[in-house]
Amino acid sequence: MTGPLEYGQMVLLIDDKGRHYLVKLVEKSSFQYHRGNLPHADIVEAGDGGAVTASSGGVLRVLRPRLRDYILKMPRGAQVVYPKDIGSILIWGDIAAGMTVLEAGTGSGALTAALLRAVGPTGRVITVERRDDHARTAVKTLTRWFGEIPANLEMRSGEVEEALEEVAPERIVLDVPEPWHAARVAAVRQEPGGVLCCYLPTVPQIQTLMETLEQTRAYEDTDVFETLERSWNVSGRSVRPGHRMVGHTGFLVTSRRVST
Repeated sequence: MTGPLEYGQMVLLIDDKGRHYLVKLVEKSSFQYHRGNLPHADIVEAGDGGAVTASSGGVLRVLRPRLRDYILKMPRGAQVVYPKDIGSILIWGDIAAGMTVLEAGTGSGALTAALLRAVGPTGRVITVERRDDHARTAVKTLTRWFGEIPANLEMRSGEVEEALEEVAPERIVLDVPEPWHAARVAAVRQEPGGVLCCYLPTVPQIQTLMETLEQTRAYEDTDVFETLERSWNVSGRSVRPGHRMVGHTGFLVTSRRVST
């Protein structure tokens, strides 16, 4: 998104220590932090990429948040899928504009937002969540990011197996404790050439899923991996790895639907 900032939009404020603050712009409101008070009107006037000074002299950089920024700072109910794993899901799942994607579970809606951007307005995302409290959180998450629930998103309550009986999606993305049950139905419903992606936290879950995929004989070209993220500090001629890293968050299993 480009153009002037407007009330109702989200902005990212970054202070001189690199701390990030996610703020929704509200007319006649102010942002307060330890370095002073800052009217939202000043943020709107500074615009995307500008700098503003709070009442006690604190200087903040104003930027539109990336989806990554929003995911890491947004309120959440369920544990979110981290940006590093979302990137792998989008690429290894080969999710592109115009596709129909079936997702379960919705959780806090972070992955749902990324899937919607990937399929674009010509695509369709069907997301299924069994827990009502998680579904309510996801509605707030998606509305806050998009401004409304996108027209090409269908949110369902219940089990993903029921949804698979009604649709035959090109891509299936599962973030549920026992994806092997859905995989058995997907082996019948998904067309050859489709991709199944499963996000799992533990090795026993991977083993059970792999056994199921082999039993169906409907999936091949399977990959199992995890993504680790480590930042680096660069200051002049000093280059060293950061003291903290985003280590194991989950395993990704991707497999291709084949003719049987």
